[in-house]
Amino acid sequence: MSVIKVNVKWGGKKLEDVELDTSQPGVVFKTQLYTLTGVAPERQKIMVKGGMLKDDADMNKFGFKEGQQIMMMGTVGELPKAPQEQVVFVEDMTDAEIAQALKLPAGLVNMGNTCYMNATLQCLRAIPELQGALVKMPPTMTNDSRENLTVSMRALFEQLEKSGESVPPLVFLQFLRSAFPQFGEMDRTGYMQQDAEECWGQIIQVLGEKVPGLTREGELNKEKHFVEQYMTGEFLTTMTCDEAPEEGAITSIESFNKLRVSIGTGVSTYMLTDIGKGLEEKIEKNSPTLNRSAIYTKKSKISRLPAYLAMNFVRFQWKADIKAKAKILKKVVFPHDLDVSELCTLELQEKLRPAKLRIKEVEEAKAAERKVKKAKLDNGTASASDQMDVDTPAVTAEAISALAEIEKMKEIGVDPSLYEDVGANVSGQYELVAVLTHVGRAADSGHYIGWVKHRDNQWWKFDDDKVSQIAAEEIDKLAGGGDWHSGLRRLNDLKDMHH
Repeated sequence: MSVIKVNVKWGGKKLEDVELDTSQPGVVFKTQLYTLTGVAPERQKIMVKGGMLKDDADMNKFGFKEGQQIMMMGTVGELPKAPQEQVVFVEDMTDAEIAQALKLPAGLVNMGNTCYMNATLQCLRAIPELQGALVKMPPTMTNDSRENLTVSMRALFEQLEKSGESVPPLVFLQFLRSAFPQFGEMDRTGYMQQDAEECWGQIIQVLGEKVPGLTREGELNKEKHFVEQYMTGEFLTTMTCDEAPEEGAITSIESFNKLRVSIGTGVSTYMLTDIGKGLEEKIEKNSPTLNRSAIYTKKSKISRLPAYLAMNFVRFQWKADIKAKAKILKKVVFPHDLDVSELCTLELQEKLRPAKLRIKEVEEAKAAERKVKKAKLDNGTASASDQMDVDTPAVTAEAISALAEIEKMKEIGVDPSLYEDVGANVSGQYELVAVLTHVGRAADSGHYIGWVKHRDNQWWKFDDDKVSQIAAEEIDKLAGGGDWHSGLRRLNDLKDMHH
């Protein structure tokens, strides 16, 4: 990748040190200028040798120099509206027009072994609060590549929201590789495949640094960070010396952005069991009582739950004999609804109890209502609405979204420290909203796909630019157990709160 810095003169302004990648076509540079000026690529007129810069132009042939000044013309604003058209029939529409009309989500074009990034971005789009925080941030590029990564993510998410066809994530990819050169590694065939888990971690790290938090009303809270509020939990850890029981226990608070599912031995396992096992470990450290190195037992319990809880299925382990990461193909069963309260401290469990009981009441009431309607259906007295309700799951997140209201939470006795903690879970209950999977045997090969929940019985499968709708039952097949898609990461949303 050959990147130089140029200056762009536009509308009486001078944009200095704009990065220009001469290995990419002209549309990439235009898209970057769009994020800086707000002038859409189709409205830009950029003066180059031989005329105006075209989208598919080879940027190498213009001989751009470091510090060169480039002239751009164009205004911000909507293009003139076309005259009202006649009715267009579905048979006459392109795939992109049909997708836009039906509000199908847009996919991301694979730019050469970038499925790891595409799947990660589609899963992060399952967090509406993140998109809300990004939109409220200034859209201006700076000299900070990590900040530019968040600005380009904002622009990319906006493109995906508006587009009826797949979007090439050129600018975001450029800044990802600028901030983290590992994602720009190449071999003789081109850009190398990368680990989606590493991509997720690096992006979350940047979001944690650069994206401000939110207030209860949805405004930016610059005293907090978004990841800190909505994606970070806390452990209360206790360490005791196995060899010196008389030595006092050491307690501390540790933060986490994911819960690791350490896949053990056997044919099949249950996710929550493996998480629990991972919260107790043996470590070696110096003992002040024994005045030497000793074995300690470290136990962790969750003392704060975030609104979005990421689970990392540790499927890859380093194999020294082959000098590569090998994949554990073992099946790991994971539920669509998850109660993690048993992993919490007793103090937090007590705080979660009122909302947890309220959710149970709502579920039981909905189940009883469905039973009555099914009886009507069986004896032929059911209405159309009864039929629709019977076909709907017993309880949905929407049915209990009232708990998101502060006054409602107060009424059911939610602890004040929970409802005042914006971005915290108040019940310990989660529902599955996104899964990132890998098919293949190695982290640096194979293929990554994102799966995102649309509504109760429907999910979107994001296979790069190919987007399809699937039934919820298909998600259960992502548990692994062979060369089929194996879940690497799952993202859980609050079951009782939708902001």
